[in-house]
Amino acid sequence: QVQLVESGGGSVQAGGSLRLSCVASGYTYKTRRMGWFRQAPGQEREGVAGIYTVGGTTYFPDSVKGRFTISQDNAKNTLYLQMNSLKPEDTAMYYCAADDGLLYGGGWAILLPDRYKYWGQGTQVTVSS
Repeated sequence: QVQLVESGGGSVQAGGSLRLSCVASGYTYKTRRMGWFRQAPGQEREGVAGIYTVGGTTYFPDSVKGRFTISQDNAKNTLYLQMNSLKPEDTAMYYCAADDGLLYGGGWAILLPDRYKYWGQGTQVTVSS
């Protein structure tokens, strides 16, 4: 089991920045991949960043590429999402996720929500214009 707790959400004006944190506890040494996802009201959950915990390869969809970065601090069991140049369309609940199983579908599948077993409760990000 892995427990995840997100923090760092809030309200910001367009063009601003936020850094989200996700602290992991439990059997974190088994984790193979971690990701950040978001879900706006009435929309499906979408992946905005993924990282393979061994090697550190990262993936981003075009919608956030160049604006968001994902990083991990293994000593602190913490995953980060740095979000710059925020836009109103980035407004959503943001979730941290982790999984310890094999990934079906190849590298970009890391951005698919159904590839994750463990989820945090989410942190709200609101971007005003």
